[in-house]
Amino acid sequence: MKSMRVNHHPILGDIEKQQMVKIYFDSQQYEAFKGDTIASALLATGVRTLRVHEDKETPRGIYCNIGHCFECRVRVNGINTVRACLTPVEDNMVIESGKSFASSSHKGGQL
Repeated sequence: MKSMRVNHHPILGDIEKQQMVKIYFDSQQYEAFKGDTIASALLATGVRTLRVHEDKETPRGIYCNIGHCFECRVRVNGINTVRACLTPVEDNMVIESGKSFASSSHKGGQL
């Protein structure tokens, strides 16, 4: 898939000058840049679905992109309910889509 990334920004500069890192989303390797959030890195590669709804099983992705809605929550390095829109990527980060969370999460409980 063609990259959706902005390669030149008038304030942030050229993307070629950024340090590249590898991330893994649902066992597939992607390239990201240091400073990307998980959400922005995956969005730039064309990934739109970050999880599915617990009850309706409909796709969920980036919605507010400022940490309010929790629609972008994923599992990162074994930790549940991480907000992809607020979490910076790290080299070799393992990210899993939120396909099924424990029923306690429906009631606001801890996982």
